[in-house]
Amino acid sequence: TSVDGTTLAMEGLALTGASIDRERGLLSTIVLEMGGSSDLCALLQPGEPVVLMGPTGTPTETPPGETVLLVGGGLGNAVLFSIGAALRAEGSRVLYFAGYKTIADRYKVSDIEAAADVIVWCCDEAPGFVPGRAQDRAFVGNIVEAIDAYGAGRLGPIEIPLAEVDRVIAIGSDMMMNAVAQARRARLAPYFRPGHRAIASINSPMQCMMKEICAQCLQRQRDPVTGTETIVFSCFNQDQDMDRVDFPTLRRRLSQNGAQEKLTRLWIDRALKRLGRRTAEAAD
Repeated sequence: TSVDGTTLAMEGLALTGASIDRERGLLSTIVLEMGGSSDLCALLQPGEPVVLMGPTGTPTETPPGETVLLVGGGLGNAVLFSIGAALRAEGSRVLYFAGYKTIADRYKVSDIEAAADVIVWCCDEAPGFVPGRAQDRAFVGNIVEAIDAYGAGRLGPIEIPLAEVDRVIAIGSDMMMNAVAQARRARLAPYFRPGHRAIASINSPMQCMMKEICAQCLQRQRDPVTGTETIVFSCFNQDQDMDRVDFPTLRRRLSQNGAQEKLTRLWIDRALKRLGRRTAEAAD
């Protein structure tokens, strides 16, 4: 379909796999509407063909017999509930901090509950959430404040102390993950035992979808001990050592195409409105 010389065709998108249904042959993905091509996904109709490539890259480690802290922000929770389910299937305990900006942002509650032994529901908007299980808790405020309150015992009796955590996996905005990384070294440091692993899932810019070809996904890391800097292809493995991630660089990388993406979205929105009017006129 074309509108005023603009072909409404989508470029390749890096999507997050949410779930699979082997019996029905269904694959669910998550599309975040943030630009032109992702906005066009809303126009796809049942039965319309799509082409999927992957999964590619390195899968998230889900080791058995560990105590794992999951920290999810916004749409990061759509990824973490499948990771939590895999961890529990391997016999690991899962403590899950699920953070949202507004009450309306929460979804797939039953899936998240199935993926965690204990959940702390966090929301910036009062009055926050009401836990659906006896062992779960709720907090109004950001996710770092929630972890602090949990560790200090201000949320009541707890089943999984932070001192027993072997691994932290954080998925969300770069600002949220950076806040967690900094807090682990300062405000939250007394709650965690030395030697635990902390992983951040880096949503870096990607373009070629072919792994280590276009270099759009290059990300700088810095050794926290020696200060040595290295450059990695984050498309090959987006799960990176949280203490090595150069979050300011990641922030700049994610912002580098901001103006172009905003202009594209505005133009696509304009084209879709004109398409809607044209369709309505044809129907009349």
